[in-house]
Amino acid sequence: MGDSLDKKVIIALIILVIIIGGVFYFLGPFKPAEEGIVLKVITRHGADIQEITEQNFLKSEVAKKYNIKDIVWLPVGPHLWIDTIKRSGDVDVGWGGGPVLFDVLLENELLAPLEGHGDLDAVLKEIPDDISGVPMKRMGSDGKVYWVAAAIASFGFTINKNYLTERGLPEPDEWVDLGDPVYAKTLPSPSVAVADATKSTSNTRMYEIILQKYGWVEGWKLITRIAANSRIYDQSGLVREAVVRGDVGVGITIDFYGYTSQLEAPGIAKYILPKDGTLVNGDPIALLVTAKHPEAAKAFIAWILSPEGQKVWLHPSINRMPINIKVFETEEGKKRADLKENYEKTLKVSTIEFSDELALSYEYSLMWFFHATLVRAEQSLKEAWMALTKKHNEGAISEEEFNRLVDELANPHKLVFIDPETGQETTFTQEYAQKVNDKLKDPTFRDALVKAWREGAEKRYKKVLEMLGG
Repeated sequence: MGDSLDKKVIIALIILVIIIGGVFYFLGPFKPAEEGIVLKVITRHGADIQEITEQNFLKSEVAKKYNIKDIVWLPVGPHLWIDTIKRSGDVDVGWGGGPVLFDVLLENELLAPLEGHGDLDAVLKEIPDDISGVPMKRMGSDGKVYWVAAAIASFGFTINKNYLTERGLPEPDEWVDLGDPVYAKTLPSPSVAVADATKSTSNTRMYEIILQKYGWVEGWKLITRIAANSRIYDQSGLVREAVVRGDVGVGITIDFYGYTSQLEAPGIAKYILPKDGTLVNGDPIALLVTAKHPEAAKAFIAWILSPEGQKVWLHPSINRMPINIKVFETEEGKKRADLKENYEKTLKVSTIEFSDELALSYEYSLMWFFHATLVRAEQSLKEAWMALTKKHNEGAISEEEFNRLVDELANPHKLVFIDPETGQETTFTQEYAQKVNDKLKDPTFRDALVKAWREGAEKRYKKVLEMLGG
């Protein structure tokens, strides 16, 4: 009886060993989870840039040295960055989105200084402090660098030659052309495309260029005329796509959208640098104060700025201007003579005198005034503009009368509204814009002011329409 029981136990143990062995044979030996650093990067860059960067970086010696095993990307809209960074509490790096966005992060004390790392300190010396007078590094009040450009960009417009030819419209070569009544001939189907300033940092920068080139009053008159000629999109990328498809004849775009469009639609799409002046911008990368892995994050930033990391911009689907010219000395860089030529053109382009300090002083006001008066009140604006340009194009009113009515339609000093804080009638002067700029961060105040601006805008658009007999 005892021997029989022992045999049964032995047989059971043998069967158990065989089963366990089979499991290991088919599933492989158990491996503990691989440990390593995972960087969190909040970005405005698209999936193509994310994918190429991740593939190249994770294979690099830098990633191995710092035991960086993965990158988690947080591709969120600019208006969500501050909340995302604060709520997450462990985002390491911010990358892409333009200086406007990164200056806001600095203002909110979310950026850490780029210092105390050998490779980063060395590569920062290779990056120019400015290009055409525009900062490529943002210094804090303590003299430390808080963001650095990882790429550069110019601003202009992309045209669809077929669209313009078929409709008998001229090719524009200046900002001022985009507000010309000739482009209103296709309305109510717009021939121009722009993006809402509250949704696109690149388009915001272009509106700032126009204001600093033409001044507060004439600049807003031109922006209003351009918006009246335009379909207004929620994203700058949609502007580019509309041009390539032939939905419109011209769209204001950052340079790499234009160069990519030229590759997608050769002989049809063309990127134009405005003769009346543009700006060369730096597109930043920065270390965040919430960084869980600051040393690894600094190593990643240093790699992005190195010739090896800069190769991402050379990819034919990306076509961006690098900040580190040494990338053109690499094997990949030597194959992109076209991009180097565009890079050299960009450095020689006619640039305007541009003050970042001035732009920042009224930036929120610009964004929300644009949204209130040109997006929210778009229908009333277009009705008035169509009536006005129709009479102008038919010769029913003189040039002098046309300009007088444009002034009534678009002069910011003639937009009367009730200040929600004082209850007094006021107008949209540059001084007022600067005074309320920071107050617009308060959603309650912002909503009230946007409502007042919209009502004031619709009132004057309807007034111009009535003056035209509409």
